[in-house]
Amino acid sequence: MNNNLYKEMIIYLINELGLEESSIELGLKLSIKNNTSLPILLWSYGMLTIEELDKLYSFLFQKMEL
Repeated sequence: MNNNLYKEMIIYLINELGLEESSIELGLKLSIKNNTSLPILLWSYGMLTIEELDKLYSFLFQKMEL
């Protein structure tokens, strides 16, 4: 994932899904430690619902097609 898309994902998590920056920071640290994608890690730790995960992936796929 390129840096621009990654930044857009973080903004989407905050503005559209209402995640706190501290939750995202924790998710980033854990995703690096566990070598897991951030969206899956956030979902597996209960920070995102399955519906929010679906919305996030829809957002990312839409951005990748542009």
